[in-house]
Amino acid sequence: MTVHLVGAGPGDPGLLTVRARELLERADVVVYDRLSQESLLDLAPPGAERIDVGKAPGRHRMAQEEINALLVERGRAGQTVVRLKGGDPFVFARGGEEAAALAAAGVPFEVVPGVTSAIAVPAYAGIPVTLRHSSTSVTIVTGHEQPGAGDGTVDWEAVARVGGTIVVLMGVARIRRIAESLIAGGRSPDTPVAAIQWGTRPEQRTVRATLATIADQPLGTPSTIVVGDVAACDLAWFENRPLFGRRIVVTRPRDQARELVDRLRELGAAAIEVPAIEIGDPADGGAALAAAVERLAAGAYAWVVLTSPNGARRLLAAVRAAGRDARALGGTRIAAIGPGTAEALAEGNLVADLVPPRFVAESLVEAFPAPPPGGDPAGRRVLLARAAVARDVLPEGLAAKGWDLDVVEAYRTRPARLDERQVRALAEAEVVTFTSSSTVTNLVAAVGREALPPVVAAIGPVTAATARELGLEVAVEAEVHTAAGLVDALCAWAAENPRPVAPRVD
Repeated sequence: MTVHLVGAGPGDPGLLTVRARELLERADVVVYDRLSQESLLDLAPPGAERIDVGKAPGRHRMAQEEINALLVERGRAGQTVVRLKGGDPFVFARGGEEAAALAAAGVPFEVVPGVTSAIAVPAYAGIPVTLRHSSTSVTIVTGHEQPGAGDGTVDWEAVARVGGTIVVLMGVARIRRIAESLIAGGRSPDTPVAAIQWGTRPEQRTVRATLATIADQPLGTPSTIVVGDVAACDLAWFENRPLFGRRIVVTRPRDQARELVDRLRELGAAAIEVPAIEIGDPADGGAALAAAVERLAAGAYAWVVLTSPNGARRLLAAVRAAGRDARALGGTRIAAIGPGTAEALAEGNLVADLVPPRFVAESLVEAFPAPPPGGDPAGRRVLLARAAVARDVLPEGLAAKGWDLDVVEAYRTRPARLDERQVRALAEAEVVTFTSSSTVTNLVAAVGREALPPVVAAIGPVTAATARELGLEVAVEAEVHTAAGLVDALCAWAAENPRPVAPRVD
């Protein structure tokens, strides 16, 4: 039994440490606070309990003493407990109090340091906290002083006299008194100040002012406040990303969403995973696919046609389950509907012989050769492994060309269950992406059209057509029908539809 006090970093999921990720992936319980990026909770197993104990100004879900007791209780119960705290658990995060409570109770614990917002947030705003020739020291101070301490527990005038850069955490509510005290300690009223709210996250907002004017600016919590000459630096990089600040829902199944999610986040978006479908076994448990693999190995097919990465992976799994390898398809040519399917085949050391120029069934039919005249019946037979529910364009088109088909159910899609957090995320998002017709139909059936974000993005014409049939207006349609093509289309749309920008204060 161990309680892990884990630093979640300042917000960007990419700043999570390797050790923190390892612990989240095997947690029984995750106790998290307001400053934790909620997408990090998706790293925990689906059955893990998630307990929100977050604090916000004027609102505490749970007092600190109750949190301490909760950690002791769950630790004693033998559960793997991850206490996920924003930033670093020992930098103004009360991790020391929680560790002391666990030690007093005899509950083993581990401390996993995190990237502190005091350094990372200014960096994401383009502000180096030190500069070799002008700012050679940095002082990190909490603005959230001990209640009931009269004039406070921080000697701000002494802090002012230290020189260098001052980074104030949790200081928005007291910024006027802090600024006045720093000026009284000798700092110039014209000293640059930058306040960065929700730093490292797509919601990041930077307000720039001076010590004399910062208290009159519209600051929000949580903010990291930088005081000193370095606050005049504006080496912007994070806020210049093409999808910065866009909240984009990814509806792909969780185990297939990573490529799209990672790329959106690299470009500055808040990528929110709301899986609309889950991939399940075919109705017969895979018996028909297993039999088809045996016929493949016997040379019964001239072609295998695969219409999705799911179908490709299911076929490869059936080949392995039969105790065979890629040689089972040695004499058979393979057609893949697009590069994603071809990449899934490559995972099993198979190279597609045919990928159509447009990644839709119509293009595959057009590109598919005619069967050879006469000869062995195996030379005219095609195995089509696909989802249980799919369009008939492909089997009808190949049959019209003279091919004999065995259509085999390789997998089924079923609606994924959405929890309260996912439904809320949908309501707060700006864009929803659909990568298949099944993601559209299942999400609309689950929450209704009115609950979807205002901007609909589709991976290609078939998915877009399904969305329109269900009454949705499609604003973004990828020309290249891949995850990368969808991201490119979103970037082009974002360039033409800039986000409203709050007035900047300098």
